[in-house]
Amino acid sequence: MSTVMESPPTAAPSGSPARALGGKYLTFQLDNEEYGVEILKVREINGLLDITKVPQTPDFVEGVINLRGKVIPVIDLRAKFGLSRAQYNEQTCIIVVDVGMLMGIIVDTVSEVNDIPEGAIEPPPSLGKSVDTSFILGMGKVKDEVKILLDIDKVLTTDELVELQNLDNG
Repeated sequence: MSTVMESPPTAAPSGSPARALGGKYLTFQLDNEEYGVEILKVREINGLLDITKVPQTPDFVEGVINLRGKVIPVIDLRAKFGLSRAQYNEQTCIIVVDVGMLMGIIVDTVSEVNDIPEGAIEPPPSLGKSVDTSFILGMGKVKDEVKILLDIDKVLTTDELVELQNLDNG
C-alpha cells in the first residue's frame, strides 16, 4: 500500500497571526488512542517497508528506508512517546511527513482524514510543568471522540532532528 499526497499550497508568511487550527487531519492509532496530524504535513502513507537499522541511534529511531531512491529516517512513534512497543503487522503503516526534511513515522494503523473545524479544537490540557505538551496542537472533538492533534514539527527536538538529518545525509 502506498498513497502519495499532493503538494501543499505555500504556507502563510511567518509573522502571521496565530495559526488557524481548523482543517483536515490524517488520524491514526497508537496504543488504542487516536492522534491526528495536519494533512498538509503528510507526503504519503506506506505499508511497512524494509527498514535498515542504524547503530548508535536513539531507541525510538527504527532506522532508514529507501523511498524511491531517497534515504529517509524512520521513527517509531510509540517508542518516542514512551508507550510500549507493539509487534508490527499488516495494519502497521509508515506515514511520511515533511518537518523541514522527510521523515517516516510508524503508527499502529491509519484511520481516516477528518475535517475538524476551529471550534471543535480545544487547547491541550495543562498537566503540570513536568509534562511537556508543546508538541500537541490541541484536542480535536470528532463526534463523541477526542483526537490528540500533533504539531509534528515539534514531536522531535531540534537536537533529535539534527541527528536524523545526519542519518539522511549519510
